[in-house]
Amino acid sequence: MRAVDLIQKKKEGLKHTKEEIYFLVNGYTNGQIEDYQMSAWLMAVCFKGLDDEETAWLTQSFVESGDILDFSDISTNVADKHSTGGVGDKVTLVLIPILAQLGVYTAKLSGRGLGFTGGTIDKLESIPNFRCELSNEEFFKQIKDIKVAISSQSPNLTPADGKIYALRDVTATVDNKSLICASVVSKKIASGAKSIVLDVKYGSGAFLKTPEAAHELGDLMIKTGKLLNRNIDVVVSSMEQPLGLNIGNSLEVIESIEFLKGNYSEDLYEITLELATKTLLNCSAAQNEIQAKEMVDKVIQDGSALNKFREIIIAQGGNENVINNYSLFDIGKNSIEIKANQEGYISNLIALEVAHSAKLLGAGRDKKSDSINFGAGISLRKKVGDFVKENETVMELFYDEVSESKLNDAINIAKNSFEISSQKIEKPQLIFKN
Repeated sequence: MRAVDLIQKKKEGLKHTKEEIYFLVNGYTNGQIEDYQMSAWLMAVCFKGLDDEETAWLTQSFVESGDILDFSDISTNVADKHSTGGVGDKVTLVLIPILAQLGVYTAKLSGRGLGFTGGTIDKLESIPNFRCELSNEEFFKQIKDIKVAISSQSPNLTPADGKIYALRDVTATVDNKSLICASVVSKKIASGAKSIVLDVKYGSGAFLKTPEAAHELGDLMIKTGKLLNRNIDVVVSSMEQPLGLNIGNSLEVIESIEFLKGNYSEDLYEITLELATKTLLNCSAAQNEIQAKEMVDKVIQDGSALNKFREIIIAQGGNENVINNYSLFDIGKNSIEIKANQEGYISNLIALEVAHSAKLLGAGRDKKSDSINFGAGISLRKKVGDFVKENETVMELFYDEVSESKLNDAINIAKNSFEISSQKIEKPQLIFKN
């Protein structure tokens, strides 16, 4: 078998065999296939596509390229959740303790954020002394002891995907749905999950721009899961405006704690409930949607989900006192309020622009080696559909040490991130179904 022949085959739109997919992936991972050859094949895939079977084979080849976690001695139905990314998306921080408190074993491997804001690991590390670098032994033991652990991604999981993704990032081959599917689903399977719920986002603050594109990707992920004997469910949700009220690492953890105390924004509750319901049904922990909702509401209202979050913090070395003392968080010592220049209704709040402003304040990074400012971020006072008076605060920017030019850019972008209409605006739909 030769790489050049397989490049030609896909260029002609022909279907690969399973053996050919494995040959390409394994050959590139071990250095026998060159960057330029894999780049050519990836571009051919972008133009000609992979069918459902080819996508499943590619996914499985990624899984088998590294370690595969096995929780079968703990539970036969360990759950996991993944989001394709968004602005203010702190769902993992509230969903995971809820599921664990409801008896669902949950193994969560997350990453640090690149781009506008931090990832789940960055957010958790804003908790003083919280440790995300768990060994496999520590990860397994914690799941067994308290039903849940959140750890940074192991470099030994899906190394083929890691190497190929780095190439996709610099060859304009990121946006193919089969390649996205294989990358996301392979990591979930390798991390030992049997029940997987995926939050596929679309909109200005997401990778996919339309609900149709998000549904297509979601359907492909479900099909891939079936072919690989995994129960995958998908939620398609909007990221036209930020999720929740806070953007930035410390600010998002504080909002998550408030959520678990019963103080939450409607949109964050809606998406969390949807993901929790699907997981509880998939794991046979609830009989129907009504029961699932009642279960979720109960553990929030009685404080037991918050106590589970406290258990996670303690188990991973963090300072549990942050739950009742937010001054322990690093919050930007400087702040600027962005005010409305007229009375009316917020008609648009562009997630991408809010995120861009937050990044300029220090909430995100361009490359993995960049430092991140846990205290930087934006707190929203108004969202789409809300009424605002003239000179009333729409959002507040938090920052520490930022250059004058970056601060001015952040302020200007924030001011232009929203629009106000004199006409009453309905709150936008968050979750879209086929």
